Amino acid sequence: MSLPSAAAQDAIEALAREAGAIALDHFARVASLPVTMKGHLDLVTEADQAVERFIVAGLRRLFPEDGILGEEGSGQDSRSGRLWVVDPIDGTANFVRGNDQWAVSIGLFEGGHPRFGVIHAPVRGQTFRGGPGQPATLNGIALPCAQPLDYSRALIGISLHPATSVETRLATIRHIIGTMRLDFRTCGASTITLMDMATGQLDGYVCDGIASWDVMAALPILESLGHACSLDWSCTALTDKIGFACGTEEFLQAMAPVIQRHHTPPSADTPPNCGT
Repeated sequence: MSLPSAAAQDAIEALAREAGAIALDHFARVASLPVTMKGHLDLVTEADQAVERFIVAGLRRLFPEDGILGEEGSGQDSRSGRLWVVDPIDGTANFVRGNDQWAVSIGLFEGGHPRFGVIHAPVRGQTFRGGPGQPATLNGIALPCAQPLDYSRALIGISLHPATSVETRLATIRHIIGTMRLDFRTCGASTITLMDMATGQLDGYVCDGIASWDVMAALPILESLGHACSLDWSCTALTDKIGFACGTEEFLQAMAPVIQRHHTPPSADTPPNCGT
């Protein structure tokens, strides 16, 4: 499978940026936005819905044969074998509280694997783009490859959904702070956490109970930097709640007891292609 053409990548980035502008307009008046509960600590606003409608319309125009899966219910069957997975605003709970940790996420799933992603975090002024076989970029500048895990300063990002049992969440945290003797951070948006990995602010990521649209754009970007993901997509439905770890092979080995609660990690088969 090959990445989308440069022109197609540019079009997706432009779409994400325009969608971010729509979200930012709503964000400016967030105090007056009605908020609906989809579930416990699972929020949706008219901003999420408006942004998803805009992105879906753009994808249908650009790639009429491709499939679409959106967090807010948008769907289109694929006639090409390609599927665009959309999270219009990852981090809605942050969005509604005026926090800057949210982003627009558009990822491509093809051949049973995340292939390409664009993430636009408008308040932070960040646009990430990339996939295996090409450099991952931040605002058009190539990002450096993943660095070896340094236990003297490492930080781990976590996303543990409240639907996951308390025992499972505590076991994950206990492994990080007890066995690995590391600290962790959580921000309430998987996309932002994974992009902090891409910029070297975090050294690894572990999650449980999240959705594919939370990570579909970020994972191919991180793969191109030399990070691996323990998730086996061949036995995972895109509508499943998922749990996995992401980081260097050394990090995945260190997280093995946590990973084994989900699956056996595959080996990375794509060399990193990144800036210096």
